[in-house]
Amino acid sequence: MASQAEPGAEPRIPLSRERVLRAAVDVADSGGIESLTMRRLAEHLGAEAMSLYYHVANKEDVLDGVVDVIATEINEVVDRIDVPASGADWKKAVRQRILSAREVLLRHRWAPGVFETRTNTSPAVLRYYDALLGLMRDGGFSYDLAHRALHALGSRALGFTQELFDPNSGAGSADPAAAMAEMAGQFPHLVGMLTEIAHDDPDSTLGWCDDQSEFEFGLDLILDGLDRIRERG
Repeated sequence: MASQAEPGAEPRIPLSRERVLRAAVDVADSGGIESLTMRRLAEHLGAEAMSLYYHVANKEDVLDGVVDVIATEINEVVDRIDVPASGADWKKAVRQRILSAREVLLRHRWAPGVFETRTNTSPAVLRYYDALLGLMRDGGFSYDLAHRALHALGSRALGFTQELFDPNSGAGSADPAAAMAEMAGQFPHLVGMLTEIAHDDPDSTLGWCDDQSEFEFGLDLILDGLDRIRERG
């Protein structure tokens, strides 16, 4: 006689590599990448930690995998963009693609740090860059110029930048004005710049500048320069 599940019992969803990696993204989204441990991941899945190793080799394999998950999410978003890229339109198409990728990364603010640490290149990341190169080729770029363009864009091509420093990463000062005054004699130009642009923006990367505005400024600067080179031939 066939056994029946108890009334109200929910069927157990079997583990898979995809489910483990998507759970890892959820854990990082809720608590930051530092909260992602194999034990925490197992707890999130309602499983034993050892059972994860049937699907991922170790923590590094998880990190490689979550990069692929995020890059796949980016590809799904940018693949829906339907903007002509021939001739001078290449710049608009590339700009929209990069800013769309950035919107995905802003939903996973921990992800850029993981992208930077990977030594294995995700196939989904390669697919993103291949399509980006395709837009440049449609716009009239030679492979040589497109290669140089990717070097100029750096991580910005994928929607994030590596900041030189983060003033908020230190212990901070109870009296910022006094700290500025103390630094002024030794670093007059840095203090002059910070004094002029400083404002309180808790959502920005640095805390004293509009991160999105600065990202777009740098992106437009690079794209405008590349377009002038493209037009010269």
